[in-house]
Formats: sequence, C-alpha cells, structure tokens
Amino acid sequence: MRLHVADHPLISHKLSVLRDKDTPQATFRELVDELVTLLAYEATRDVRTEPREVITPVAATIGTHMADPKPIVVPVLRAGLGMLGGMMKLLPTAEVGFLGLKRDEETLQAITYANRLPDDLSGRQCFVLDPMLATGGTLAATIDYLFERGAHDVTCICLIAAPEGIELVEKHVGDRADVTVVVAAVDERLNEKAYIVPGLGDAGDRLYGLT
Repeated sequence: MRLHVADHPLISHKLSVLRDKDTPQATFRELVDELVTLLAYEATRDVRTEPREVITPVAATIGTHMADPKPIVVPVLRAGLGMLGGMMKLLPTAEVGFLGLKRDEETLQAITYANRLPDDLSGRQCFVLDPMLATGGTLAATIDYLFERGAHDVTCICLIAAPEGIELVEKHVGDRADVTVVVAAVDERLNEKAYIVPGLGDAGDRLYGLT
C-alpha cells in the first residue's frame, strides 16, 4: 500500500478551517468540495491515459486522452457524497457507483447496507471517497468489495486519517502496489470512542446537519 500525505499550504489552510467547530455548514460543504479537488489532483497522477491525435489551429500533434474503461468514483455513503462534487470537477467523464457501509458502534466492524456498483469491475481504476479514515474497518471492507469484483487498482481519498486506521489498512492489504491512500493530514490518534483526535467532528453531520 502507498500512503500519500498531500503536503500543500492551501490544503493545510482549508483543512484548518474545516476543523474549526464554528465553521458554518455551508462553508464546510464548500471547503470540502475545494479540498477534495486538490486531493484528487494528487490522487489521479496514475490515471490511465492513451495517446490521441489532436488537430490544433496550426498543426497536428499527439495529445493525451483518458483510456477506456473509464475510472469509477465510489463515494462511501453518506459522508462520501459530500466529496463527490469536488472529485467530478477533475474527472467529469468518470462513472459513479455508491457503496453504503456503516460502523457497528459496539464491534467497530463495517456493515454493508447498500450497493450501487457494477458486478464486474474488471480493469477499472476505482477512486473511493470517504472523509474519515478512523479505525480503518470501513476502508478495508470497501477495498475488498472492489477487488472481489475485479477492480484493477483502488485509490482512496480521505480528508484526515488516524494512525490506527492507516496501520489496519496496511496490514489488511499487505504490500499490494495497487492500493493507494491519499489524505490531507494524519492526525494524532483515536479516542476511546474511536473518533479521530483532533479531527473535525462527524463529517456527515457537519455536511448535512442530520444525525
């Protein structure tokens, strides 16, 4: 597994405003959108392309075109939906699938409750959107779900991560080079309730205002 922490001053600035408990909901949504676009730029460095002839006003040249099959973007419900707009700004031709997983608050294990994905993902590059990498169980289960359906490689985009979650996912996927995790920051730890510290609160609640 490859871990990429996107160390950029604009990312750090936007993340700091997200963390602030007094940031209004509308501002929070807008910043998530902007931050995901910046993270997506880093996450798509290895997106597959193919050469294609382009006729400019001056001459013919060889340009670059997105290769088939197109990537698929997979927001993990519900908080991952808040990241979708920022991702699609960078990959407007990608397809979108949805995966619903929730954490059992007693066992901390991920439970699948919704699936709107193709049964066959053979050869597909998958980009998973989930704002919080906390215990790592949800992300590990999502990665398994996609590879079981034939995904070519999986890149996970998260706003923040806890060291415990990163460690679990690393152990789960081993030394697979086809798994990448891109985050804006790695925080200090998880608390006794498995919340990221210092974190930014519940991303879903701050995006949508519902419990």
